[in-house]
Amino acid sequence: MAEVELPKPEELEELKGKAFTRRVALSTAIFAVILAIASLGGNNAMKHMLLAQQQASDQWAFYQAKSIREHQYRAQKLRLEAELADPAPAKKSLSRQKLEELRTTFGEEEKRYNAEKKDIEKEAKRLEQVRDLNHSKDPYFDYAEVLLQIAIVLASISILSGVRSVFLFAVVLACLGVLLTLDGYTLAVHIPLLGGSH
Repeated sequence: MAEVELPKPEELEELKGKAFTRRVALSTAIFAVILAIASLGGNNAMKHMLLAQQQASDQWAFYQAKSIREHQYRAQKLRLEAELADPAPAKKSLSRQKLEELRTTFGEEEKRYNAEKKDIEKEAKRLEQVRDLNHSKDPYFDYAEVLLQIAIVLASISILSGVRSVFLFAVVLACLGVLLTLDGYTLAVHIPLLGGSH
């Protein structure tokens, strides 16, 4: 009968330690990938928020310019209406027909600027909604990044110290980071403490 050699207890501990180290190293790599995804989401949310804010501001400036032009045409139209109401000054300057044509033109321009202004207002409000949506997403990504970074540090500490409970705590933090990252992309769950609003 062949003799079976049993591994020594020290060898078993070393193998168990290597398996733990490999598991933690693989988990840390996964945490780092998720951290990169959270960071990308946060950067994109911030970029889209700032861009939408700038575009909304541009639209509101354009809206004000249209509003000023609308008021100028309204003032001109009202001045001509007043001039047409008093026949004496109208005879001196332009013919009554010419004044009425100008009044009609100014009235049409006033209406055109009013209509254009409404379209600009809709676009500005849409851009503000985009800004607000991305503003809501940003805190989720920020906290996810923090939790994932802490998880990576704790996982590294668990390799050095060999303490498994530290690694378990790192996994819990990483799971929270994953959930916050997912929520940053989807805004499925509103967390009031994060300051975002849906």
